Amino acid sequence: MFAERTNWSLEPNRLSRALESRRSRGEPVLDLTASNPTTCGFTYDSETILRALTNPGSLTYSPDPRGLEVARRAVGRYYSERGAELVAHDIFLTTSTSEAYSWVFRTLCNPGDAVLIPAPSYPLFGFLADIADVRLVRYPLVYESGWQMDLRALKQAITPATRAVVVVHPNNPTGHYTSAPEAKRLAELCAACGLSIIADEVFLDFAIGDGSTRAHADAKPRSFAAGYDALTFTLSGLSKISGLPQMKAAWLVLSGPEKLKAQAGERLEVIADAYLSPNAPVQLALPALLALRAGFERQAAARISHNLAELDRQLASQKPCSRLKVEGGWYAVLRVPATRSDEDLAVELLTKRGVYVYPGHFFDFPADGYVVVSLLTPENEFSQGVRLLLAAA
Repeated sequence: MFAERTNWSLEPNRLSRALESRRSRGEPVLDLTASNPTTCGFTYDSETILRALTNPGSLTYSPDPRGLEVARRAVGRYYSERGAELVAHDIFLTTSTSEAYSWVFRTLCNPGDAVLIPAPSYPLFGFLADIADVRLVRYPLVYESGWQMDLRALKQAITPATRAVVVVHPNNPTGHYTSAPEAKRLAELCAACGLSIIADEVFLDFAIGDGSTRAHADAKPRSFAAGYDALTFTLSGLSKISGLPQMKAAWLVLSGPEKLKAQAGERLEVIADAYLSPNAPVQLALPALLALRAGFERQAAARISHNLAELDRQLASQKPCSRLKVEGGWYAVLRVPATRSDEDLAVELLTKRGVYVYPGHFFDFPADGYVVVSLLTPENEFSQGVRLLLAAA
């Protein structure tokens, strides 16, 4: 009765079962995976947000497959601040970056075609690929005094079935920004092989600067939307930029050679017209919601900086565990003794000490000995959780 593409194992894993069991008993959890900005103690300008959703224009149905122009122009201004001068016609509004991925996969791939994705990276890609009948092939990020793309391995992974390369800029969870030389070489390779770049930039604004080639954290990384030689689809949205995941407002930007960009735009417009996903109130509110991002960014940056400093302070007093360099985003990767599987460690931390962390294998780390923690966790909870984590590891 059901499609093979949705024949996933829906059994909860050991860690999820342990978390559910602990919470069902009313036992406390120090959640070092907390990354929902709306529940992490940040202050929002609620009056401005709610007022922006009451635009009378929402009562008139005036669909545009690419999204309302007032919203697309606001997105264009966001990129203009990063040196990427866009025209509104090259911007498509979606309800989420997941939806944007789906549209791009459908635009580029026939069933069974392949898309290259980085490893480590977050597990959502598998589900999005299955739904679009796309095969995922992983290319490695390697760590040598900092993260970098293994472009040689990436090139070797390309086959006649390959259609695109995904870059997460900065990567989740490693925090690796694609450097300018890496981006240039990647674009040259993709252009030569007839491949597209899919650039996920949801964490672009959250530069940390730890181990980065930038002079300081305030220097803004270059967006892929600024344009390279290859056809490029750049994805982002309000979920991270403004800390508003519940607003369901995102976008994809086309850049690259004009002919390819025009062809991609025509095909995307048909897909967008078939769904007309974003609702009018949020589209009309988008300029105001984007304008609020600076306030959220300041709060998030302060939280991330504080927690990273606290993590380093606690790590300095012990030897077994260390932190990998991170350039941006909301997460930190810890290297821990591989005396057991990462999942065994995570389950033990949760059941015996009430500390919830992500095991490295959730993100396709190549071996045991890694756990991932969120730097967005409220500060007191973060400090307590890290202390218990290091004592157990």
